[in-house]
Amino acid sequence: MLNIFNTSTGKKEKFKSIKKDKINLYVCGVTVYDLCHIGHGRTFVFFDMLVRYLRHVGFQVTYIRNITDIDDKIILKSIEKQVDINVFTDSMIRNMKDDFNALGILSPNEEPRVTDHINDIINIIKKLIFKKHAYINKNGDVVFSVNCDKTYGSLSRQSLNSLNPGSRVPVDSTKRNPLDFFLWKKSNCEQFSWESPWGQGRPGWHIECSAISSVFFKDCVDIHGGGSDLLFPHHENEKSQSFCLHENMKINFWMHTGMVIMKNKKMSKSLGNVYFLRDILLEYNYEVVRYFFLSTHYRHPIYFSKKSINQAQCSLEYLYESLYNTNAISNTDEGIEFEKKFYYAMNDDFNTPQVFLIFSKLARKINYLKKIDILKSNKLAFRLQSLLNILGFLLQDIEEFFKNKNKLNKKMIEKIEILVQKRDLARRCKMWKEADLLREKLKSLNVFLEDLPNNKTIWKIK
Repeated sequence: MLNIFNTSTGKKEKFKSIKKDKINLYVCGVTVYDLCHIGHGRTFVFFDMLVRYLRHVGFQVTYIRNITDIDDKIILKSIEKQVDINVFTDSMIRNMKDDFNALGILSPNEEPRVTDHINDIINIIKKLIFKKHAYINKNGDVVFSVNCDKTYGSLSRQSLNSLNPGSRVPVDSTKRNPLDFFLWKKSNCEQFSWESPWGQGRPGWHIECSAISSVFFKDCVDIHGGGSDLLFPHHENEKSQSFCLHENMKINFWMHTGMVIMKNKKMSKSLGNVYFLRDILLEYNYEVVRYFFLSTHYRHPIYFSKKSINQAQCSLEYLYESLYNTNAISNTDEGIEFEKKFYYAMNDDFNTPQVFLIFSKLARKINYLKKIDILKSNKLAFRLQSLLNILGFLLQDIEEFFKNKNKLNKKMIEKIEILVQKRDLARRCKMWKEADLLREKLKSLNVFLEDLPNNKTIWKIK
């Protein structure tokens, strides 16, 4: 039985899809005004893992993740770089996809761009105006009225009275209520605007997700996800629009990932403590980065430091090392108790820290059995590998994983390979002194060796 923490109710609930065995998943994607950072990585690795698991247990998941390609920050960045906005956003989207592919994140079923759905957004705004949930202010902007939604604030569990207008953005005198928000912003700049019944303009941020999710899922969303920084105001506003638009609107579960903390501060570009994904992937294997993101429960803040990611690397290396000298054999009996614990932890709101502990115990047992019962160790190796594969791990050749080639250039790899081959030859010829000298030379290059019983040598960068 799958239980998921529902942000809307503040508690774990038994998950039941709206349509049998089918899941509509909508996750708010990236605003493409800069390179993706580790905060994006944390969120989208989690939802990648969630999709992999849900599909594994039999659900047909339709995963939609939008791309915000029109926004104040994007406009300012394109002007600053003196690049056409379409050229700029195309470039940033390519960078985003390259980073996500490098991190082993599967592509969603659809990845709609906001600018491809302007007509859908306009049609929804028309309906909200017709239903008197929105109004046109004196500047010609279309504004949503939060007073139309008696439940406004319920998702983030805030009352209208407790909200402090002006704390996030300056109070706008053109709004009837300071908490009202823009659905359509009037603009005289043709490069950044579209024609609408209210004149030239462009959509506000919140309306885009209501429009796109409506296009793909109509009024039925099983899971709506994103980072916890989107809970208020973005998701609160989106929920309000969607429920005012569709009387029978269903969003069964809201899921939010915790923030990334660096040096005891929330990671933020305004604080200058952003770490880009492509930079960390130059230093670490992508599975190590994934392991780090999932080593903390998805709802909790995750503390980023070189020490914590090095710990993740050690933990993942231990799992890979346990498969040395094994020949995974498919089985239905050996290690079934570990598999049951795996599913129990995953079904308990995707408790990946507990799952990793189970994997570690399984790896320990494999290492122990290698010495006394190779058949059992092979069966357990299959169990470990198959369970880790579900979450996107142990997908690489063991030797290639340990070489950490992302840290080395081609010439250095060739040099190391030649030295390892020379040492293997020296060992076969029982030239132990020469073999020891070659080991020390490799050690000086930060290369560490492991000699296997089959006269094979594995090398890795520390």
